[in-house]
Amino acid sequence: MFGFNRGSKLRRFLKKHEITQEELAEAAGVSRSTISRLSQGDAFQPTVKNGNKIINALKKYDKKIDFNDFWSM
Repeated sequence: MFGFNRGSKLRRFLKKHEITQEELAEAAGVSRSTISRLSQGDAFQPTVKNGNKIINALKKYDKKIDFNDFWSM
């Protein structure tokens, strides 16, 4: 299906684990708008600093995840 965006890997992870963007933003210490932008599609990448904050917050749900599971460096 062309033009169909399933959302980013981050968005799918949040949905699977029933985490809101607000919850993740607060836990990671980043803005909700950052999480929103990263959830829109895989074209967006966080800074390494923010990406690491987000990954550290998500490890509460899956200890094996890392930056490369969501974004390429």
